[in-house]
Amino acid sequence: MKNNKKGLFISFEGIDGCGKTTQIELLKKYLIEKNYEIIVTLEPGGCDIGKKLREILLFNKGFVSDVAEMFLYLADRAQHIEEIVEKNVNEGRIVLCDRCIDSTVAYQGYGRKGNIEQINILNDIATKGIKPDLTIIFDVDLETAQERVGNTKDRMEKEGFEFHKRVKEGYLEIAKKYPDRIKVINSNQKIDKVFSDLKEIIDKVI
Repeated sequence: MKNNKKGLFISFEGIDGCGKTTQIELLKKYLIEKNYEIIVTLEPGGCDIGKKLREILLFNKGFVSDVAEMFLYLADRAQHIEEIVEKNVNEGRIVLCDRCIDSTVAYQGYGRKGNIEQINILNDIATKGIKPDLTIIFDVDLETAQERVGNTKDRMEKEGFEFHKRVKEGYLEIAKKYPDRIKVINSNQKIDKVFSDLKEIIDKVI
């Protein structure tokens, strides 16, 4: 892990409804209380260009091809890493990012049955080889996740059960491949227990 003088890049992953957004906000408050300088951002949509791409990716009502979808996510990531992440980490801040490289592997790779080897290469191009120092995957059962999402769903959330099952299984496969970077938390638990598990991991890093 990088030392705090150089900042840290931490990403948060999981299927829709895993509870990561809630945990990011709790962690932000926790770290601010410890006097760390925190930037909270997300993909897609963490910068001005990304906000426009997010609208297309999540709310476009027309057809979006799988390949176009993948490249739109990668375009967002390329801009986001250079404009937001790299700059703030180099200035000594802790960047908490809601989704990053592993989302594309999980959703466009495992979920869409895309070529994972190609996606990994394209991720490296988009990020200039920059990866999170730490990634937290919140693992939740599909039924609980669907209940949390509710009835108002974006384009990705509307995908069927089998799609989200592949994404969930994909995340666990990714975690097995990168055990030093990726830690998995059971997010079927109550919010305070999930956060307790998260703090335990974070405290070891900072």
